[in-house]
Amino acid sequence: MPPAARPPTVERADGAMRILIVEDDRETAAYLKKGLTESGHEVAVADTGREGLERAANESFDVLVIDRMLPGLDGLSIVASLRAANHNTPIVVLSALGDVEDRVMGLRAGCDDYLPKPFALSELLARLDAVTRRSGAETRLKLADLEMDLLARAVTRAGSEIDLLPREFRLLEYLMRHAGQIVTRGMLLEKVWDHHFDPQTNVIDVHVSRLRQKIDKGFSAPLLHTVRGAGYSLHVADAEEEPRQATG
Repeated sequence: MPPAARPPTVERADGAMRILIVEDDRETAAYLKKGLTESGHEVAVADTGREGLERAANESFDVLVIDRMLPGLDGLSIVASLRAANHNTPIVVLSALGDVEDRVMGLRAGCDDYLPKPFALSELLARLDAVTRRSGAETRLKLADLEMDLLARAVTRAGSEIDLLPREFRLLEYLMRHAGQIVTRGMLLEKVWDHHFDPQTNVIDVHVSRLRQKIDKGFSAPLLHTVRGAGYSLHVADAEEEPRQATG
């Protein structure tokens, strides 16, 4: 069995944030992206509620900026869905509905802040900084000499860059966020593959094997271990741990 959980180190990188804007109005989205990018942040945009929910649930962002009135899936439904799935990324909701009742409804849905339109970009920036500061937003994960920069989407081990495909990056991120724990195939299927594959498929084993080759090959201390009959674990092995757990 793996040792007790050793949570990954978390750092903030010079105040820069990776932000997802979910806004169907192109002019507003362009204004927000330009202003936030010029302020030094990395910005992605989704123009529908469905796309916003998909990206927020499956990609790493420091904060979400979500318009309340969206086609198909409204902003508060996105917030409620993410919170129900235990996604704790800070969320600021933007809305032309600014009455007290509307703001209360937004906060009760799970958003961290509610900013009525129209608003000043400087105020939005201040609120984004406040909600991420309160949450301790993660920009870097570290386990032993393995480091993941969530803003730059870069991975290194012992200072050497590791080239990962998008799915491999998501897989490693999930494992690093659960470092020291046993992660089952079912958990990976749900959180990394979104149930898009038959549970009996070997796609997870194939991807784990490829990831292990990239992060462990050439290093004396393997980090990615197979726990037979249970799943996988990313951790620094104790001296007494059975070598067979590092294979498969």
